[in-house]
Amino acid sequence: MKNQPRNNRRNFLKVSAAAGGGLLLGVTWLTSCDRKPAIEAGTGFQMPPEPELPENWSEVNAFVKIGENGVVTIYSPNPEIGQNVKTSMPMIVAEELDVDWKDVIVEQAGLDTDKFSRQIAGGSQSIRQGWEGLRKTGATARFLLVAAAAEKLGVAASELRTENGTIHHDASGRSLGYGEVATAASGIEAPEEVTLKDPKDFTIIGKGKGKKNVDARKIVTGKPLFGIDLQEPNMLVAGIVHPPAFGLELKSFNEDELKAMPGIRHVVRINSKPDGAKMQWSDVNAFPNLIAIVGDKTWQVFQAKKAVRAEWERTSPAESSNQHRTELADLINTCKGEEARRDGDPEKAFAEADRIVEATFSAPFLPHNTMEPMNFYADVNDERALLNGPIQTPEFLRKTISTVTGLGEEKVDIQMTRMGGGFGRRLYGNFGVEAALISKAVQAPVKLVYTREDDMTQGTYRPDYLVHYRAALDADGNLTAFHVKGAGTNGSPVFANRFPAGAVDNYLVENFSRESNVSTGAWRAPRSNFIAGAEQAFLDEVAEAAGKDPIDFRLALFDRAINDPVGEKNDYDAERYAGVLKLVREKSDWDNTAGQHRGVAAYYCHNSYVAQVLDLSIKNDRPRVDRVVCAVDCGIVVNPEGALNQIEGGIIDGIGHAMFGALTFTDGKPDQENYDTYRLIRHAEAPRSIETHFVDNGIAPTGLGEPSLPPISGALANALYKATGTRVYDQPFANPTLRG
Repeated sequence: MKNQPRNNRRNFLKVSAAAGGGLLLGVTWLTSCDRKPAIEAGTGFQMPPEPELPENWSEVNAFVKIGENGVVTIYSPNPEIGQNVKTSMPMIVAEELDVDWKDVIVEQAGLDTDKFSRQIAGGSQSIRQGWEGLRKTGATARFLLVAAAAEKLGVAASELRTENGTIHHDASGRSLGYGEVATAASGIEAPEEVTLKDPKDFTIIGKGKGKKNVDARKIVTGKPLFGIDLQEPNMLVAGIVHPPAFGLELKSFNEDELKAMPGIRHVVRINSKPDGAKMQWSDVNAFPNLIAIVGDKTWQVFQAKKAVRAEWERTSPAESSNQHRTELADLINTCKGEEARRDGDPEKAFAEADRIVEATFSAPFLPHNTMEPMNFYADVNDERALLNGPIQTPEFLRKTISTVTGLGEEKVDIQMTRMGGGFGRRLYGNFGVEAALISKAVQAPVKLVYTREDDMTQGTYRPDYLVHYRAALDADGNLTAFHVKGAGTNGSPVFANRFPAGAVDNYLVENFSRESNVSTGAWRAPRSNFIAGAEQAFLDEVAEAAGKDPIDFRLALFDRAINDPVGEKNDYDAERYAGVLKLVREKSDWDNTAGQHRGVAAYYCHNSYVAQVLDLSIKNDRPRVDRVVCAVDCGIVVNPEGALNQIEGGIIDGIGHAMFGALTFTDGKPDQENYDTYRLIRHAEAPRSIETHFVDNGIAPTGLGEPSLPPISGALANALYKATGTRVYDQPFANPTLRG
């Protein structure tokens, strides 16, 4: 094997002419095609060998290139945020292409929406949106290869079959490898329609553990993979300084003093939101006017940041968390909200109720806490802009870079590294925009690196929320009316058409919102991350008031939604909803609860259904989650191992933030700036066991990155009530009497 050039972005997709079609010389970003030994020296990790790289590749279509030795490279189009799409999406192509998964090399595609269409990581939509297109892509490539083989063998294509990258003509006993016909295949016109596999014939999709994860080797051996790892020739390091509080803007600073510090090359001011510029929704950023410091080394830049002495001027109010909570409560208690849904006559039903149950739930602002701090590489001059880094919305970043630099979009090249966590933070690409502006200002390639404090104090946060529920019961414990008033900073958390809408005759939703200069945005499972837990905890309280088992209570409501739904629009499928609840009841042995403090919750979001039972005990005044049983209906599971990782990660993340997560403000300044003051869940606090059971229904895949997080806070709250006798209404649940 010849040595392949590394880290040369210009050679990322270097195409040369070839007879019969485009011949693609494959070069990967960050050395992902290096061949490694089966056992990493000194690590003890047992890893399968990677395929031997060919000299040349034939590009069969935009997703697939095949070497002359039959090795197949499949481009993964979407950003990898940790949800395993870099493995799962190529698995779908490989399935229809009919190659052995172990013979496949995966490369991260750069931004090219003409070839790959939707290149976004967000909303748990990558697999759902890509499912059909990826299948057709693989099937089309297989069609072309078979057609080329038929021509070469002089037989009809219908006489050929494929298996693990080989085309067989059983009648004559002849066979051809994909590599032998790839170049010819690349010259054949693709058909408009192709035949897809019957799911019963899948050999890659949905098959169990042990399937290759394309980045596993680099992750466990610490090889360069993430944006923070990126190194380029002549690259400088950049840092930013933003105002210490929301509501402030930069007035002046000690620029000359900073420039004189060791290793500092440039000190500049940048404005990432020029007046009059048309910005993208992904440009949420409360601090557009920044000090940028550029130097030779990260340490020197960070030292210069500490030496900044700036004068700030107030341009909007200094907000505090106590003020936020008071304003949300005032909205709910004294104002008429925006009526989002009304069924029946709620006022009359409440007036005639035998019993009314009501409760108020709250949750604070949350930062994203990605393990990898924000960073981005940029090399921008007057002719073009090259950017590379961890971004969930590369297409929107390209548009903004074009706007702020004045370059046409065709001159803006966005490459993507794997992300060390996203959770919605990297939907907002302000750090990429800043990197581009810094590079343009200093006329040199730079890598912008945030500190943990930069990101925690300049984040785009999950908003704080407050929701008040009322439920009316008749003398038999039947739910006759439901009223929810939801309030939040920059938007209500309530989804008007989700359960229990559709299952109650009299139903009313009111939304409230307060404006803030604190930047807010998507956080893993937006809005659902709070409202699911609040709703499920409240339903538990209502079920208790009705004298009913909490699962029986919910199932009775689903029966109503299935057999006699209320209203014209309900967002959920009540049968699938009830299905996961019944499955978790069975798998958790719910009806045998002796000695257990158990809580149940079920929720629908991102097109998937999740039900959970959480078992909890109290040890030395500290809650300990002993077991979580989870039932999931997300349609066909493409990558079982990746699916389990997402479910388990969401559960642990959800428990941690429900117990401990809170970002508060005093005079516009975040009170928590790093992990010495912001509490995350610790390893020892993770559930002792998590059991996940998937519903096998053959439905096309739906979302999976987010759905396991929202309900777990409800199951946790309900289990805490069983363990302590006291209901918890305000996140974080850990407090002086219930220690974390």
